[in-house]
Amino acid sequence: MADLLVYGSYGYTGRLVVEEATGRDLDVVVAGRDRNAVENQAIRQKCEERVFDLDEPRLLDLALEEVDAVLNCAGPFEDTAEPVVDGCLRTGTHYLDITGEIPVFERLAIRDEDAEEAGITVLPGVGFDVVPTDCLAAHLADRLPDAERLSLGFQASGGMSPGTARTALRGLGDGGAVRREGRIESVPTAWRTRRIDFGDGERSAMTIPWGDVATAYHTTGIGSIEVYTAAPGWAIRAARLGRYLGPLAGSGAVRSLLESVIDSRIDGPSERERREARNYVWGEVESEDGERAVSRLVTPEAYRLTKLSAVEIAERVVDGDAPEGFQTPAGAFGPDLILDVEGVERSDDPIDARDAS
Repeated sequence: MADLLVYGSYGYTGRLVVEEATGRDLDVVVAGRDRNAVENQAIRQKCEERVFDLDEPRLLDLALEEVDAVLNCAGPFEDTAEPVVDGCLRTGTHYLDITGEIPVFERLAIRDEDAEEAGITVLPGVGFDVVPTDCLAAHLADRLPDAERLSLGFQASGGMSPGTARTALRGLGDGGAVRREGRIESVPTAWRTRRIDFGDGERSAMTIPWGDVATAYHTTGIGSIEVYTAAPGWAIRAARLGRYLGPLAGSGAVRSLLESVIDSRIDGPSERERREARNYVWGEVESEDGERAVSRLVTPEAYRLTKLSAVEIAERVVDGDAPEGFQTPAGAFGPDLILDVEGVERSDDPIDARDAS
């Protein structure tokens, strides 16, 4: 039996993950629906390969029965996650993916009991979405156990892959999301802005519907959560304009045009960008009595971090170290999981008390 099947293995992120996993001597099976891409990759990486589409449950099950775990790298995950999880429940195979999509986290969370009965781990979000922010949220909850509000944010560098761009395109017009008193609420795009010190001085930032709106609640139990990304003023204004243009971008003809532009113009960060760029992650918790704690992370570039964190977690799952049922990264392995990823540093500001009034 092989260790890990990577579905969508020939995409931008999938290739990085396969190279990292084979480099760590995991026994990897590459898989996807494009026969030429899968077979050529299998030859290059000296791996077994499987070719199937997710609307072929018999072939899916045959492939999953041969491995301990599957790592789904084929987005949009709103389309791919549930068919693969269904197969994992049938075959007793652990499930991982690199999604950052809030609806996917929430739909998989309600499969917790099914996963426990099947004796498997269902652990989405093992990449930049959401490992560093999830671990920072858990660390902050440990620092201030009575926290009732959590804010997270990041300042990213480098570009995005074609798959990430297509997922972002699909989300145009959906608006933003925050969590209030335990419930996810829809809000307008760039609903709130604030100045955040990510570690090198304050920058403007705006709220975004990042995966932690879902996952941080499951990890920490904190009921009010917002996530921000650093953005210059013009980007914030453009995002707010997108509230009105987003539905147009989601129409069939316009969406097809934009997807063709993505496929022809977006390649993803270069190897040099992945090696040299750094991302900065910030988190803040507050209690009702006015206490406040802030912590930060410095991490590798997002796709480099994704390949490192995804394979780190896959190794632990294959070794039997993950609890059964639905899990978040920090929920399964604790807040210090992120510190086992090469190139990550964490720092804490002193806890301060402010006038709660």
